[in-house]
Amino acid sequence: MGDFEAIDALLARAGKAVPLPPAEERRALREELNLSRAQLARALGVGPSTVGGWESGRDPSGEVREKYAYFLEGARTKLAAAAAEDDPVQEPEEDVSGDAGRDVGPDDDVDVLAVARSCVLCGQPAHHEVAGYPQHLDPVECAAAPPTPGSEQIPATSDARPHSRPRPGGRPAGGVRIVPAARRVQAADTPDLIVSAVAAALAEHSGDVEAATAALTKRAIPDAMALLDHSRKGGRYDVIAHPWLPDILRKQTSRGADQIWEARPKWTRPELPPGEHEVTALDVNGAYLSALKTHLPIGQLEHSTGDHHDRRRAGVHLITPPVWEHDAVLPNPVGSRDEPGPLWVTEPTLRLLLRLSGPKYGLCDPPRIHESWTSGATEGLLEKFRVALKDARDAAIAEGDEVTLEYVKAMYSKFVSTLGESNYNRELYRTDWMHLIRSQAFANLWWKAHRAYDEGLMVVRAMGTDELHVIGDWQAVFAEGRGLTEVKVKDVYVVGADPYSDPHTEDGRDDA
Repeated sequence: MGDFEAIDALLARAGKAVPLPPAEERRALREELNLSRAQLARALGVGPSTVGGWESGRDPSGEVREKYAYFLEGARTKLAAAAAEDDPVQEPEEDVSGDAGRDVGPDDDVDVLAVARSCVLCGQPAHHEVAGYPQHLDPVECAAAPPTPGSEQIPATSDARPHSRPRPGGRPAGGVRIVPAARRVQAADTPDLIVSAVAAALAEHSGDVEAATAALTKRAIPDAMALLDHSRKGGRYDVIAHPWLPDILRKQTSRGADQIWEARPKWTRPELPPGEHEVTALDVNGAYLSALKTHLPIGQLEHSTGDHHDRRRAGVHLITPPVWEHDAVLPNPVGSRDEPGPLWVTEPTLRLLLRLSGPKYGLCDPPRIHESWTSGATEGLLEKFRVALKDARDAAIAEGDEVTLEYVKAMYSKFVSTLGESNYNRELYRTDWMHLIRSQAFANLWWKAHRAYDEGLMVVRAMGTDELHVIGDWQAVFAEGRGLTEVKVKDVYVVGADPYSDPHTEDGRDDA
């Protein structure tokens, strides 16, 4: 080892780590230089997902930390020099709005608050509101918030699992940063990521469809994350990976579950009228893909108590569900549950119950809300991501492209299933989103069952996310096809007047 290498190693082992800027600034510096994660990763000798982790709140250690800090400092210097060349010094104008120096235009959906409110990200007083949520316009203000007593820094380890501890200043270890419109990063023109990946896989495997499909399915998770990252460019809400989560969203044991009830339906009609009946098992297309359109929390979850629901927020809620008196004809919206009493449900389940208890339907009493963990919410957080997958899926169906169809299906289904405590996706750790998206799929299936019942069909079974069995002229109610708004026939079978059973699976599956 040479002298300089020895010095580098000594510095890397020293107790005083080189300081790094906040996570959101790290990403902003890279993007403002028009550098991809892959380019930076190659220069530092790490993987793109590792860089993604650093930009989500994790810190590197050792020699690579020194290199990363050197890059960030150089990026700051380069951008500052470029800004100085492009923006010569001018005399400052008189500040009459209390917002001097802010890059805020009339179309930015930014309001000045008369009274400071807690920032949705760091909890410190903020004087502006972005898209209806109080927030500091400058990320530095969030990063500079004073430490709260008892808070501790997450250890910098390259392979550590994300921990749900608050950072100094009460900031979560990640979260979602709201970006004012005037500061959005504009997406560069790039080729379709899905089309490019399929073409490359087919070329690599010499046109072997089966081998290409297997290879694409295997890389579905990192490819989905790359598509998400690409689709988020230019968006108002910048997804960051590892937020702080309450204990109810953590697994109670290594092999156990957390405390959230997803309301998965597992219902079979208890009785049928006398006689034989032809039952059609319908398959709902792309259930998880459709469920990506749901109200997702965009900031750190905050605790509240009381029997009140704010439709501008989303999260999980401890409720006492209402009595359901229609189990003979429709599944319980809370799903198949044996134990009585309060339970933690997700936003889609609560909204379903509240809607059914309203004057339009009047099917049950309102649920009683005891406490909640919520944040400001938006229904469009994953919309560009969802639309990109939907468009690719539609094109693949139209062209008979089964390779792309299976690839897209694997991307959205595995994306949802690995959002929680999974070793297969460490770039995005959103257990709350996983539960909400799954529950939205279950709620969507419930509404299809209700539509069938309302249109005169006899609902026989509702299972999982995508399985609905009915008796009657279902084609007068549902369009048949492979589109997201259509259904496919999974099976047709006959049942009699006696108590029946059938060989069909009880577990729904998210078919394309």
